[in-house]
Amino acid sequence: MHFIEAVGNTPLVSLDHINPARGRVSLYAKAELFNPSGSVKDRAAKAMVEDGLKRGALTKEKILIDATSGNTGIAYALLGALYGFKVQLVIPANVNFARKGLMRAYGAEIIESDPLEGSDGAYHKVRDIVAKNPDKYFYPDQYNNPANWKAHYETTAEEIWKQTEGKVTHFVTGGGTTGTFTGTSRRLHELKSDIHTILMQPDGPFHGIEGNKHLETTERPGIFDESLVEKIVPVATETAYKTVHALAHDEGILAGISSGANVAAAIEVAKDAPDGSVVVTILCDAGYRYLDEPVWEGIQ
Repeated sequence: MHFIEAVGNTPLVSLDHINPARGRVSLYAKAELFNPSGSVKDRAAKAMVEDGLKRGALTKEKILIDATSGNTGIAYALLGALYGFKVQLVIPANVNFARKGLMRAYGAEIIESDPLEGSDGAYHKVRDIVAKNPDKYFYPDQYNNPANWKAHYETTAEEIWKQTEGKVTHFVTGGGTTGTFTGTSRRLHELKSDIHTILMQPDGPFHGIEGNKHLETTERPGIFDESLVEKIVPVATETAYKTVHALAHDEGILAGISSGANVAAAIEVAKDAPDGSVVVTILCDAGYRYLDEPVWEGIQ
C-alpha cells in the first residue's frame, strides 16, 4: 500500500462541547487533518495527479506546476516524491514558514508571487510561466480542473452520507478553489434533495482566513457552482481565531484557521436549525501549520 492510498475515509467527529444547540441539533466535523499530507487538499491533488498520469499529460519528464496558498502545494509535493516527478509551486510570498517548509521537505521548488495580490496573483504568475514554455510543464490548474470537485463528489460526500447514516441535513464549508463545496454539495443534493448546502465566506476582502476566497472581490474559480449555495455565512477573522482556540481548549482538536472559520459558520447554522438537524462541516487541516501566525498571539 502506498502512503497516498490512505487519502480519505477520515473520521467524522462530534463537536459536543462547543455546540450551542447540543441536545437539539447534532454538530459534526470531517477531520481531514488525518489525510497523509495533513489536509483536505490531498483528495483533490491525488485526483488531479492521477488523472494527469492516466491521460499521459503528466510524465516524469515534466514538471508539475500550480498556484497554491499552501495545502494543495504540500499534497502535490508529497505526490511528486511518491511518483518521481518534479514539483514547482507558485505561492504568495507571505505564506508562512511552516507551509513553505513542508513543501520543501518533500522536495518541491517554491516560486513566490506578490503577497499583496494574494491567491489571484499566484494564479496569474503560474499562467504566465506555463505560457512561455507549455511543453515543460503539467499544469493541473486546481481552480478550473473538474477532477478537483469530482474527488469530493466521489469520496467526501459519500463518506459523510454513510457516517451520518443518511441523516445529514446541513453541509457547511468555505471555498478557496471551491472544490470541496461544489463536489460534496452536488452529490449530497443527489442523495437528499432537501439538504441545505451553505457556503462559509470571509466577511471582507482583507482577511486572515487562509485558503478561502471572498468571492465578490476575487476571481471566481471555474469549477464553482453558485447554484448550490443556499446561503452564505460571513465569518470574521477574529471569530475564526476564537473558534480555533475553542476547538483546542474544549474539544482537544488542534485545527487550522479555515477549520475555525468553518466551525464558526456551522455553529451559526446549528443555532437556527430545526430540532433533530445534523450539521456537518470540514476541519481542513491541522493547527501546527499556523503556530507562528497571529491566531495564537496572547494565548497562555
